[in-house]
Amino acid sequence: MRATDFWRRMEAHFGVGYARSVARDQVLRELDGHTIDEAIAAGENMKDVWRAVCVHFEVPAHER
Repeated sequence: MRATDFWRRMEAHFGVGYARSVARDQVLRELDGHTIDEAIAAGENMKDVWRAVCVHFEVPAHER
């Protein structure tokens, strides 16, 4: 998954203004206690990060 696709999905689900805040501030146990930004900076696969977001925030199947 490309970064542009990841951020498009984040913005579609959380809204343009809130997506970056969620990525910066929300710690996800599905990412071993890291934020989305930390996981991405550590080199985690974007698709795996998106899957973690989907599980944590119960993103509906039609948005995945």
